[in-house]
Parts: sequence; structure tokens; C-alpha cells
Amino acid sequence: MASLANKRSIMTLYSGSDPYSQQVRLVLEEKKIVCEILDRQSSPRAHQELLECNPYHSVPTLVDRDLILYPSLNIMEYLDERFPHPPLMPVYPVARGRTRLMMYRVNKDWYEPMERILANGSPAIVEAARQELRDSLVSVTPVLSDMPYFLSEDFSLVDCCIAPLLWRLPKLGITLPPEAKPVIDYAERLFQRESFQASLTSAEKAMRS
Repeated sequence: MASLANKRSIMTLYSGSDPYSQQVRLVLEEKKIVCEILDRQSSPRAHQELLECNPYHSVPTLVDRDLILYPSLNIMEYLDERFPHPPLMPVYPVARGRTRLMMYRVNKDWYEPMERILANGSPAIVEAARQELRDSLVSVTPVLSDMPYFLSEDFSLVDCCIAPLLWRLPKLGITLPPEAKPVIDYAERLFQRESFQASLTSAEKAMRS
């Protein structure tokens, strides 16, 4: 691992067209961080180097000189601390703790059902996961009625976690009902950000073409 990291004079992200990789690319774009992005599917070099630096061979994986980081939440928090402007985490410990808890809940309540849908198991399991995810998204409607971003006036790491999943709702076979209009409007605010558009791969753009 160390030999590969020591070869790197520039930060490198091994990435894919999955939502977790897009989470990290969104943070990179928000902070205007110079980083070499290698796609695992299209780059033989990326595939080989992942075998060397990550025992799970998973993306996203970040190499910053002698540091190798995965999975996405660890990378996102590291980037926010390493490049503090603009900040994507609150300053105060209590608020930071709440933000971390919310990111954990997004992963548990939204990304776990997403994974069950994408696993393409039995129709009953897939439909139950769709209903679970749809109901969970509708349940946060009150939270998004008063503030432009998730529990905040400012764009944060929580929004970076959520945006790639909302972009993939059509691919997941999920349409939100009219009563979830605040969620739909929130998604559009995220999608219109310059950083979000810049974070999309060609495959991700095609999801909504």
C-alpha cells in the first residue's frame, strides 16, 4: 500500500458511476479540489491499482500521498477537514455530532433499501424495499418545508450524501407522490447546483436523459 501511495504527487480518487463515488466527487467539486479521478470501469490502471491499495477493491477509494481512505463517508469528512473552505460540516461539536448521526441515518434508512432494490432479488423483496424507501422519503417532507437544505440554511455533507440517491429515483422505479413536493423541490435545488452537474459521469447523466 505504501509503495503505491508514495508514487502519488497528486490526490487520486478511484471512482465509478455508483452513488457513493458521486458523493465524494460532489465534495471535490464543492471545494474545487484538484484531484485525479480514475474510473474503475474504463481505466485498466485504476483496476490494477485498486488491487494494490484497497483490500476490498471497492470504490470510492482516495489516495492522498501516504494516506489511503475508504469508504465514502470517511473520505468526505477527511476532505472537509483537509480543505476547510467552504465548510461542509458545522463548527460546533454538538452540531457536528448531529450531522454525523443524520448521515448514518441516511445510509441506514435510504441507502440500505436502495441496495436491496439494485440487488434485483425476488419481486416481493424489491417492491417492499421500494415502498420502504418511498415512505421514508415522504416522511421527511416537514423537515424540508422550512429550509433550503437538509436541516440547514447551508449546503452540507448531509446534502452530498442525499443528492446522488435522489438523482437515481427513476432508475430505482420510485416516483414521489404530490404530497412530497418539498422533497421534489429540494432535489431540484441540489441538481441545479454547478457542483452537482460537474460531479455527474456520462453514465449518470444518461439516467435522466
